[in-house]
Amino acid sequence: MQDSRLTLVDRGFADSVAQLRAVSDSAGDEELLQVMTLCERVTRELEQVSLAAIGRLEGRGVFASRGYARPAAAVADLLGLDLAVARRRMRVVEQIGERTTPTGGVLPPRLPATAAVFATGEISARHVEVIAEALATREAGRLTPQVWAAAEEKLAEQAPCYRPSELTGFARDLITALDQDGPEPSENDPPQPNELFLTRIPATGGGRIRGSLDAPTFDAIATALDALCAPSAQPTGETTSLGQRQAEALGQLARYSLDHAATPECGGQRPHLTVTVTLDQLEDRARGALLDFGGPLSPTDLRLLACDARVVPVVLGGDGQPLDVGRAQRTVPAPLRRAVAARDRGCAFPGCDRLPSWCEVHHIIPWAHHGETAIHNLVMLCLVHHRLVHHPGWTVRIRDGHPEFIPPGWVDIHRTPRRKPLLV
Repeated sequence: MQDSRLTLVDRGFADSVAQLRAVSDSAGDEELLQVMTLCERVTRELEQVSLAAIGRLEGRGVFASRGYARPAAAVADLLGLDLAVARRRMRVVEQIGERTTPTGGVLPPRLPATAAVFATGEISARHVEVIAEALATREAGRLTPQVWAAAEEKLAEQAPCYRPSELTGFARDLITALDQDGPEPSENDPPQPNELFLTRIPATGGGRIRGSLDAPTFDAIATALDALCAPSAQPTGETTSLGQRQAEALGQLARYSLDHAATPECGGQRPHLTVTVTLDQLEDRARGALLDFGGPLSPTDLRLLACDARVVPVVLGGDGQPLDVGRAQRTVPAPLRRAVAARDRGCAFPGCDRLPSWCEVHHIIPWAHHGETAIHNLVMLCLVHHRLVHHPGWTVRIRDGHPEFIPPGWVDIHRTPRRKPLLV
């Protein structure tokens, strides 16, 4: 009896997986990186085939004919999924699949631009969910059909540059920018209280905080705390609770504000450090140095400090005599820092939402390599991404007046430039 088409496909797929597993078992670092990207590409292609099959079965009424009033329940039973996961898959199908009218006509997908990008494999089903959720909000519902469609195209265009969680933030900011008028005020809206009470506990020296906040105030505080509330492992291997992390985050924000209260205009004055470098070290591209109190600096830390700290280089000759003492010319003056902040709106790395006050200014062409302290040679980065671009692989450049980042080949074989989208 002749094998069915699916049996042949199944055998071929099993052979391919076995070959891929064999390569993975003996692969070096570069090959393992390629294995990961290949697996993700295949996963997304299989995701497309599976969702298309679900859409066709639903369109033909197969699930209903077999006793299921809800397609998600049929999908959950067939694939052994939680009902919530099956529902999410059905939502994706509803957004990117073609629709059939009662008369048999075919309509384009609800999210045509997103469907087109999804079909290329550049984004996952989770990206589609994020876009659909953003465009189903009340804020998006206030947009005109033309603006709504333009927003969907913009989100689809930018989705490959973001992780789903990052895309959520970008979508929120985009729709907020497009919905500038906001909802119409209502006379029936109750007044929102803003109250905060601090109660000292004498026995411990600490205290309690309780209060009630209106939506903008609560959102501002929640956003600020969220950036500092990621779970962190303790020496015991346990993680702190959400309440503990939020309390620590609030303390960090308060201490940060107090530390910067004297000079708030640019997020505070950068550190003053005297770095002692021998002439040989300077000529050898600053491979090491010492701080004032004798603490050694690694080459990476020295380069990070040299980007935006107020560094006074003291260059010593072979006999230890000072040859030159700099006047902190490499540091970025406050007006120039403000100009960089206005251009980059915080960390310029795509997907990062760190505000300017938490960022450093990086010389694209290093100051030690004759790079200028000028806006066309500066980019604002948070500490995480500042460290990242100091490692080999990432290239930063200014193009059309804005910074863009070229990933290393192991991240993107095509090395497609990435940048923050311009909302205005």
